[in-house]
Formats: sequence, structure tokens, C-alpha cells
Amino acid sequence: MVDRELLPVFVYGTLRPGRGNHARLLRGRTVAEEPARMRGAALYEGPGYPYAVADPEGEILGEALWLPADRYDALLASLDALEGYAPGGSANHYVQVIRPVRLTGGDTVRAWVYLAEEGLAARLRLRGRRVEGGNWPE
Repeated sequence: MVDRELLPVFVYGTLRPGRGNHARLLRGRTVAEEPARMRGAALYEGPGYPYAVADPEGEILGEALWLPADRYDALLASLDALEGYAPGGSANHYVQVIRPVRLTGGDTVRAWVYLAEEGLAARLRLRGRRVEGGNWPE
């Protein structure tokens, strides 16, 4: 397993509470969940899910999810598998990065987030459909 900081995960699509992949992979398995915003990225429509793309003017609405330390690696590995992300892999659709997210109470925390890898991000910026308001689906 790759050594990663035990940070919350910022989710913005099907992993958000109340949505399908959250129910399948995370419901009842998180320590805490809080609505949050992430600046510096925009959402683009994907095939049934969104892609977050780095964008200095963008903002995404989502949730910060805290995972229990004793199951952190296993839960993060299940999210990696869902996202088609292999740490250090060369054929990823996403990259996993640390970004600041602002919680509803105003505090800012560092969180893991999956962003579209740069080749895909460039295609989305050129021909993709941006999710206005940064809230998917709305």
C-alpha cells in the first residue's frame, strides 16, 4: 500500500452522501461527513459522473469525508479502484492530490481529491460540458 497522509477525502459526485457509490462503499464507514467547497477546480460532465478539472477561477461543492484510521488504507483503496486510479500508474483517468477545502463552519482543511489527469482535463476544457455552479447533479 502506498503511504498516504490520513486526510479527509473531498468528494463531489457519486461518492457524496445520498448517492449511489457512497451507499455502496462508504455509508456507515466514515467517522464524519461535512459539506465543503473546493476552489481552484471546475466540474465537467462525464459518462454518468463528473470530472473535477483544475481551474483557478472554479469552485466545486461537495463533502469532506473523514475515514477511520483503522480502515483508512482499505477504504481509500476501494475509492482508488472505483476511480480507476493506481498510485504511480501511467494509465489513470484521475490523479489524487491534496487540496484545501473550506468546511461550512468556515474552517479550511487539507483533503485528498481526485482530479482528471492532465490529458483528459485538456480535452474536457476544450470540448467538455462544464457543470455550472460546481454542484453535480443540480
